[in-house]
Amino acid sequence: MSNYNSVTPEFIDELKTLLGEKYVKTDADTLDRYKTDEEADERCFHLPDVVVIPANAEEIAGVVKLCNKYLIPLTVRGGGTGIVDGAIADKGGVVLLMERLNKIIELNKEGLYMVAQAGVRTLDIQAAAKAENLLYAGDPSSSDSCQIGGNLATNAGGIKAVRYGVTRNQVYAVQIVTPYGDIVDLGSPLKKCSTGYCMEQLVIGSEGTLGIITQVTLKLQPLPPYKIDMLAIFHDQMAAIGVVPQLVKAGIDPTSIEYMDNPNVRTTSEYLEFPGAPHIEDGIYVIITIETFNEDELDMKMEQASDICEAAGAVDVLEADERIWSMRRNCLESVSLISKVCTTDDVVVPVDEMSDMIQYIIKTVAKYPFPLRINAHIGDGNLHIVLCKLDLSDEEWESELSRFTEEVYTYAYAHGGRLSGEHGIGSKKAHFLERFTPGGELELMRKIKKAWDPNNILNPGKVFNL
Repeated sequence: MSNYNSVTPEFIDELKTLLGEKYVKTDADTLDRYKTDEEADERCFHLPDVVVIPANAEEIAGVVKLCNKYLIPLTVRGGGTGIVDGAIADKGGVVLLMERLNKIIELNKEGLYMVAQAGVRTLDIQAAAKAENLLYAGDPSSSDSCQIGGNLATNAGGIKAVRYGVTRNQVYAVQIVTPYGDIVDLGSPLKKCSTGYCMEQLVIGSEGTLGIITQVTLKLQPLPPYKIDMLAIFHDQMAAIGVVPQLVKAGIDPTSIEYMDNPNVRTTSEYLEFPGAPHIEDGIYVIITIETFNEDELDMKMEQASDICEAAGAVDVLEADERIWSMRRNCLESVSLISKVCTTDDVVVPVDEMSDMIQYIIKTVAKYPFPLRINAHIGDGNLHIVLCKLDLSDEEWESELSRFTEEVYTYAYAHGGRLSGEHGIGSKKAHFLERFTPGGELELMRKIKKAWDPNNILNPGKVFNL
């Protein structure tokens, strides 16, 4: 079903009875504030009809039941850091904020897990673990503002995925409010389990279409006491990418291997007012993080990594300070210096296809009227393609971007890749998912969505259309 009803005064009154008048917003300023997430293209903005701010899972369940009763669509919003329009209310209706579910409930040092509400900032999760000499390994670039529930909803990746995996690898259990308004606990803090379907893993990455995540049980690990961040600088792009398999096969087990092309180096250094960035005019950056539990092991791996990079063609190998990481984290934000509107894509391919994929993109973009920037988690095959609109008309931008994207996705799928490694699909890429996903797989997704959410209440239009 996708024929929704309009929001009525009766519906608003029931929301106020459930949540309290203070937490039901219909004023113009609030609605305008939540018409977008990180999307900059005004053509993609949509005003919700009402914004609600529930305090707990029980109140969220009540909101979902009301939306089913009145046939009103509901869009869940975490930190609003998404870039595929996942938190935009394409169909109007309700936008539900998670910000009041912001408590860490338990940190179990013996069991190595943490229980937290879904609205806790990822940075606060990391800090709470670190205070107990433990590590929460999920580390998306927006950790200072994104929420842990949103990380699960999109299966966020980040800079530590090479060693520790993505968000789904950090999760034991979730509590969700189902599309019917039931509160259900899925999973358990177990090292192994072969007891029926793995339901928590189905919810992770479903972008709020199968349930609203209200609570999470996260895996923690001992925090390695020794760490080095290295910056290997190359002049040759393929040499920079080619160093990855050598580092991995050498048994160095790096935590991160990150890549910035030279346009990103120059733009981020200007954006952050860091004119002293090394080799700013021609350097291609590869940032390597190594962590160990033994100081001698760290020294050995650092020397080994340095030797590998130099042999691969690095013109300089330095210790990277926090400024270098700040440059890496601000690649997307920095393009605001040259274009108000830009788009970033996060195509993922097998690691051994990364070099050819980047070469293909560089060759292909030469036919198009927009500049290209590439930054990448090259250790796990996930690359970010940033394109700037500049002074193109809306029609030119949309047409050229669509043609370019079609070429890139076609190449990626022909080489074992997929549309997204960590950003998700949202509504921005839904038509591409339908275009490139094999029919049988797409039909299974649709059947699951219809079975779980027959009224299509939760995040309609996200991932794919019914």
